[in-house]
Amino acid sequence: MVSKQILIVDDEERIREVVRVCLMKLAKWEVIMAASGADAIQLAALQQPDAILLDVSMPNMDGVETLQQLRNDPKTQAIPVIFLTAKVQPAEQAAYQKLGVAGLIIKPFDPIELSRAICQLLNWPSH
Repeated sequence: MVSKQILIVDDEERIREVVRVCLMKLAKWEVIMAASGADAIQLAALQQPDAILLDVSMPNMDGVETLQQLRNDPKTQAIPVIFLTAKVQPAEQAAYQKLGVAGLIIKPFDPIELSRAICQLLNWPSH
């Protein structure tokens, strides 16, 4: 089975680290990390990950703006994006879905279930 490469974008180092460890240890995926939207856009174009886990609430460039820039670049527009968000209001979730994200993972999430949730959202076979 070919390993997946996931780009984690979150301004909180602690969250990036928890996600990285879970995806590497439990799913055996390769993980690359970015602390900002600008870094994420550069890394996504360079590395061409299989999927991007993108925090919605970040300083400077939030997840929505980052998503729009990823979609405007032919090199990154087809990469599936899953939003990580603490915003759980149905109206906010519906608005995010309309942006064309592959899905939402609500913070706080269960680290053990994270890779399974990603597989489910992206229709990848479970490991």
